[in-house]
Amino acid sequence: MSQNPSIVVFDVGNVLIRWDMHYLYESFFASKEEIDAFTAETGLHDWNLQQDLGRDWAEGIEMLTKAHPGYEKEIRAFRERWHDMVPGVISGTVLIKERLQEMNVPLYAITNFAGDTFRECQERFPTLKQFRDIVISGEEKTVKPGTDIFHILLERNNLEAADCLFVDDTMPNIDAARSIGMHAHHFKSPFGLAEDLRKYGFAI
Repeated sequence: MSQNPSIVVFDVGNVLIRWDMHYLYESFFASKEEIDAFTAETGLHDWNLQQDLGRDWAEGIEMLTKAHPGYEKEIRAFRERWHDMVPGVISGTVLIKERLQEMNVPLYAITNFAGDTFRECQERFPTLKQFRDIVISGEEKTVKPGTDIFHILLERNNLEAADCLFVDDTMPNIDAARSIGMHAHHFKSPFGLAEDLRKYGFAI
């Protein structure tokens, strides 16, 4: 892949905003180890992936509380106090995004997110409204690292994969983007992102 990208496609969670179950569950458990034991026993990460695929919250919560009645309070808190898992933006990335906007770089987003919680986050963090298009897994019923969600973005906006730089914090998602011809940056810090953007020819 020789040409430099001219479009940037952002992931959202842990790239633009912080998201971690531990922020919520540290008020329920005494240690990280106890939280990890709870999430492992209940299969909370796999359960949440189904929410990202668009499953109704009431249906998902009823199913999990029936399977783990001893954790009903903790499970119900996942939706009732969902925003406790998102304490704020990653300011360095938001500044980079704003600089790209000033340069008129076309910006898009692809995110694994329930539709309703994403719309709520947009109200909390207006930067999440400032994209030409956002593909939300819960609305499209498909998630990363599957490639369908990438093709939805490309086809809906008449984009070429080789013109896009995809930014994500999860390596399987990076591999998926590269497999369809996108450039990709494995996000670890705003500093690293800025450095890579300059290598790709973005004068930030």
